Amino acid sequence: MALLRMRTALGANATEIEKKIKRGNALRQGSAWRGSRGLAALLLLVVVCVCAAAVWLYVTSLDSEITETLVRQGELVSPRPRVYSVPCSEDYENYKRYPGCTPQKCGRAVTDAVVTREESQVLKRLAERGLALAGSDGGASILDLHSGALSMGKQFVNIYRYFGDQIGEVFTQEDFQLYRNVRERIQAVIAETFGLDPTLLYLTKPTFFSRINGTIAKTQHDEYWHPHIDKVTYGSFDYTSLLYLSDYGSDFTGGRFIFMDENGNRTVEPRAGRVSFFSSGTENLHRVEKVEWGTRFAITVSFTCDPAHGISDPAMP
Repeated sequence: MALLRMRTALGANATEIEKKIKRGNALRQGSAWRGSRGLAALLLLVVVCVCAAAVWLYVTSLDSEITETLVRQGELVSPRPRVYSVPCSEDYENYKRYPGCTPQKCGRAVTDAVVTREESQVLKRLAERGLALAGSDGGASILDLHSGALSMGKQFVNIYRYFGDQIGEVFTQEDFQLYRNVRERIQAVIAETFGLDPTLLYLTKPTFFSRINGTIAKTQHDEYWHPHIDKVTYGSFDYTSLLYLSDYGSDFTGGRFIFMDENGNRTVEPRAGRVSFFSSGTENLHRVEKVEWGTRFAITVSFTCDPAHGISDPAMP
């Protein structure tokens, strides 16, 4: 009888011990789960901090690229151009020199007094109509009224041949006349600013409208942001100008024009009707920022001192 009572007691204790063991295991499992969840949370926090730091460094690096803003969008540079002189490079020594035209003094300048904002809007609508006929698959499209080159997909077509009689429904004689008038004014202000004989300065190719947005580049023609030197790239260029047809900060962001100097980068913020012009040699290494959002319209108008590389103003076919 005593033995039976002892076994019964042991059985009761065994049951209680078994319950305690199960409860202990459950507590340890819960603790382990909470520990792993805590570790995951810690790792997630580390990843978030690293990503935030990377974004901050990226934004900081973009800001640090610009050491000086030469002209802001909200400024009005009138009536005289704002001129920044820089020493001429040796590029021009590798080409035939043309007295009265080949750069003797070099630099960059900006003016808002050559083309009105209203005129820039007319030219913008001209560009929009022409580029609406086709356009690049990537973020950069061009329209050259001189040669007829128009971006189409990953290639170019001749707008005059491809669309034929339809061109008369897209452009007017008044459009081309305004284009010529604007070119003449830009040529005159370049000649005056650099002390040139305007009759010795010739329009040269390529001269074109550009439309740039944030679409991913599909070909190298879409990669407009690489640093380059116009005199090295094109040979014939002696003076380059950009006429902006849209506003930085409201029509688009990014897309600023950046002069890349040895002691830092300097930028011009586009403004509709603004003309930025400069000597085309190595002294003015430059690039365009990638457009972040919106659409940037501009016209590149280029000039040479070599009459053999001169071209005529475009005309309706």
